[in-house]
Amino acid sequence: QVPLVESGGGLVQAGDSLRLSCASSLRSPLSLYVMSWFRQAPGKEREFVATITKGDGDSYYSDSVKGRFTISRDDAKNTLYLQMNSLKPEDTALYYCAAQYSGYYYRPSEYLYWGQGTQVTVSS
Repeated sequence: QVPLVESGGGLVQAGDSLRLSCASSLRSPLSLYVMSWFRQAPGKEREFVATITKGDGDSYYSDSVKGRFTISRDDAKNTLYLQMNSLKPEDTALYYCAAQYSGYYYRPSEYLYWGQGTQVTVSS
């Protein structure tokens, strides 16, 4: 069973918005993990997008999405979100959510649990 399941991707036009969701079936509440979104475009490496820390939930973003994307967490629903506004064609990628207990939040190798991804395609 995949512990993290992403949804909400789709085909949109530049300037549009999307909200991605990541439903968790991990044994512990999301608030006990560092939760992040990564993305991977064809022919490119997986890159960090945003993270929300354990507990109080501080958030950090890559420079390419700062000011446009917002990461959030609903502890009652055990779901992670990524609100994406002002989408650009360069945001086109397969988006993954991931969980870890601790480590460098921007390194994919630090993460223990991954979803299967949801495709976001932004047309110009």
